[in-house]
Parts: sequence; C-alpha cells; structure tokens
Amino acid sequence: MSLAVESDRVSGRGPSAQRVWPSIATPELERNDWLFLIALAIAVLIAYQPVWNGGFLWDDAAHVTRPDLRSWHGLWSIWSAPGSTQQYYPITHSFFWLLQHLCGDVSSRYHLVNIMLHVAAASMIGLTLRQLSIPGAWFIAAIFALHPVQVESVAWISEVKNTLSAVLYLGAALSWFSYRRSADAGAYALAFVLFALALCTKSVTATLPAALLVVEWWRRGRLSWQHDVLPLVPFFILGIVAGLFTVWVERTLVGAQGGEFHLTFVERCLIAGRALWFYAGKLLWPANLVFIYPRWTVSQDMLWQYAYPVAAVVVLVVPWSLRHRFRGPLAGILYFAGTLFPALGFFNAYPFRFSFVADHFQYLASLGLITPIGAGIAIAFQRRQLWDSSLAKATCIGILSVLALLTWKQAHVYADSESLYRATIQGNPKSWMAHNNLAGTLLARNAVDDAIPHIEMALALKPDYAEARNNLGLALASKGRVNAALTEYRNAIELQPDYAEAYNNRGYLLARNGRVDEAILHYRRALEIDPGLAMAHGNLAEVLIARGRTGGAIMHLESS
Repeated sequence: MSLAVESDRVSGRGPSAQRVWPSIATPELERNDWLFLIALAIAVLIAYQPVWNGGFLWDDAAHVTRPDLRSWHGLWSIWSAPGSTQQYYPITHSFFWLLQHLCGDVSSRYHLVNIMLHVAAASMIGLTLRQLSIPGAWFIAAIFALHPVQVESVAWISEVKNTLSAVLYLGAALSWFSYRRSADAGAYALAFVLFALALCTKSVTATLPAALLVVEWWRRGRLSWQHDVLPLVPFFILGIVAGLFTVWVERTLVGAQGGEFHLTFVERCLIAGRALWFYAGKLLWPANLVFIYPRWTVSQDMLWQYAYPVAAVVVLVVPWSLRHRFRGPLAGILYFAGTLFPALGFFNAYPFRFSFVADHFQYLASLGLITPIGAGIAIAFQRRQLWDSSLAKATCIGILSVLALLTWKQAHVYADSESLYRATIQGNPKSWMAHNNLAGTLLARNAVDDAIPHIEMALALKPDYAEARNNLGLALASKGRVNAALTEYRNAIELQPDYAEAYNNRGYLLARNGRVDEAILHYRRALEIDPGLAMAHGNLAEVLIARGRTGGAIMHLESS
C-alpha cells in the first residue's frame, strides 16, 4: 500500500472513455475485518459503560423533543419554523423526534444510540481509509473511536448532531469516491443528497468538498479544474449557503451576539491561532479535559498572543517544503485546520460565551492528525516488515488500551449533571456557568444550603447573570424569603426581558401569596415568550381552575 498515487489513468472505453480512480479500491470486508469491527464495537461500549445509565445534561432538554413538538404538526414545525428548536438542524431534530417516539424520555436509550452512531462513524472511517489505501486504516479508526477527546461528543446526548452528521458526511465521501471510480451519475447524486442531509444535521460538515479536494491533491499532487473542482462546485455552493444561514441563526435566534462577541478581525485571528494549538495539544496529550474550558482574554495589544498564529505558520512551512516528497503530513494539517475553520472564532457561535474552544468542535477535524500519526506508525512497522508481528500488535493494542482507559475515566464525568459540573469547576474554577448549573442541580434535590454558595460565586464572577438571579430566587423562596425571591426574579427579568422561566417562577410565587391576577399576567407573558414552556401551562391551568375558568384551563393542561 502507498500513501500517494502520482498519475491518473483513462479507462479504455473508446470515444466515451471517462476518467476513473483505479487507485481507490473497493475492498471486500473479509472475516478478520468483521471480527475487528465487532471487537471495536465491544471495546467502545465498554469504554463508555459509565454513561450507559447516564442522565440528561445541560441543554439536552432543548434537544430531546419537547411535548408541543411531538405530533406530526410538531415535526412540520421542526422543518418549517426556524426558532421552534434550539438550532435549525431539521435532520437532527427529526431524529430526536423519532427517538422520542421510540425511546420516550429514557436517557439510557439515547446514550446507547449515540454510542452506536460513534461506532458506525469509526467503522466508516476505517472503510474510507482502506479505499484510499492508507496503511493502518483500521488502527486509525480504532484510535478515533477510543480517543478520550471524543467523549464530549459521544457521552453528551445533545451531540448526537456530531455523530449523526459524521455518519452522513462519511457516507457522502464514500459515495463521492464511488462516483470518481466509475463516473456513475447515481453515485454523484447520492453523495450530494447525503451531503445535504449532513448539512441539515450540523453545518460544520460544509467543509466536506474542501476536504475532498485535499484528498485528491494528496493522491496526485495536483488538481484539475475540470475533473476535480468543477464537479464539486454545487457542493461548495450548498455548503456556503448552509454555513451563512447557520451564522444568521446563531446570531438572531440562538443569541450569539452582544458584548462578548465584540472582537476585531485581528483578535479573531489570534483566537484561531491559539485554538489550533489547543486542539492539536489535546489530541496529542489528552490530559485535563474539561467540559467548559477557561475563556481566554484576547487582545490585539498583547504581543505574546501573536506567537500562536505565527508559530502555526512557521510549523506549516516544514510539511509545505516537503510536499513534493511527502504529501501526507501537509494534507493532514490542511484537513485538520480546514475542518476546524467554522469553529475557530471567525463566526459567532453561542458556546463562545463560555469558552472559545470545546472538545466536541474537533470531532471530525481530529482525523487530520490521527490519520497521519496512525499511518506513520503502520508505515514504520511495514518498512521493517513487522506490521504483522507480535511487536506491532502489542504496540497498537497498548496504545488503544491506554486511550480506552482514559475514555472510560473521562466518561464518568458525564454520568450525571452533578458529576459534570463538579469536574468542570475543578478544571475551571471561574466557570460561572458551571457554578450556576451545579446550583440548579442541587436545588432540584432540595440541597439549598449547598447550592447558595455556588450561586453567589456565579454572580461574583458574572454580576449580570440572569440565570443565576433566577436560581437565587428559587433558593430564597425555598427558605421562605418571599420578598427577596420576588426581587431576584425581577432582577433576572430586567437583565433578560425574554426570560420565560423567570416570569413563570415569579408568577408561581405571586400565586402562592394570593396575588393571582399578577401571577396570571406573568404566566401569560412566559407563554408569549416560550409557548412550549410546560411548567407555565400547568401553573396557569391551576390558577384558572381556582377561578372557575375550566375551559381555558383544559387547553393549558393539554399543553403541559
């Protein structure tokens, strides 16, 4: 097997001969391949055993289909009404819609589905690399499957959009390779459809056509406009449109705007340079993985911050200078940086409120470094004719065992909300979001005295934090401090005028203290903001029944 192919060949089919890719193989899966895939699936299942019975985390409730969207009309809304779901990824939310009907609200079933999607993605990676004749294809797939940096994508139910989009992305790539082998129009159409579905699952997959060009350059050392670029133009157009639409959704519907996103172009370049090194470092040395990493202070006036992008350019010079002899390293770096590009800080993304980096951002991009490293290990053994030796097998098993153990350890962090937020605070003590969310988890089990210090810490770190004000209101209300709680709810609403939950909580406390008319106004305002807020429907129904207005109450009970 070789890492590069230096020339094309034209099949002999007379005047209608088509350019084909004779070097892209279509290997049949042999018995040993199937045994490996079964072993890999078992290894992944064992590594993720800590989350088999894990619960829902952070924003999972915004992804698992809420009651008002569980009907056929709700499914139509998922497609036709941007804003009806947290992000406009209709395939993702249609998948959640289907899972809700099949799995109900049993979190363990969602976890199992996500784990198996990850196994499927890893298996397709192995098959893709085999078709490209890359040494150690299954070994590389196993590294991807068992690397602890993937835990955030696999153990967090919300990130089904990562694993599902990866399966569609890889399916599109395999179909594209089939088209390039045979010039079959059906394979081209299938690749385009799968790519469109991948974009509707997570728009970071928009980088696929650029990745396919990188693969073609890696294979032959050159690109042809007619045969390589032109067929991908529709893919590029679709990807750009989907990407720009996602940017609009993030800004206008998700909330990725405001002071936290006021960054100059130079500062965004500084973030991108530092992020590239961060992600590469976590792949090469996966220690101290954190759900929410510290948010960097970025300033174009701090000269030391320019070292990151400058160093990235300097490092790129080496593989660039060797590209005529070894194209693999440069191709890997280009794929890594290009696939990460949507998450490097040039476009606003809501998670940047908390941190400019996150493990799940590099789910697909990680292949850019994992592949050349894994292939390099395989080539080193092959050149010494040791690839089938006990030494090579022991080395590979040893590497995979260490990765699996680290993944198993990291998966414990995602077993439940309290474990996740405590681990996040340990790794990032200034994470105001983790402090507040831990407080919310503690309040849910009535550990009010334990929750209050974390609320106070969240507010000390971020005084304008509406969610923390709301949690403080809950804590004060549970202690019978009604007026103080009402004040905190009002503070939360002033900080965030569209905060439906704060309106509902203030209404509930008003109703419990005899101020029913005010409570009704608050409930109605909460439902104007969020028509699917089940708590507000239930609370409003309760006070309407008390007023003898059973007709209106029934409608809200059906929606609660």
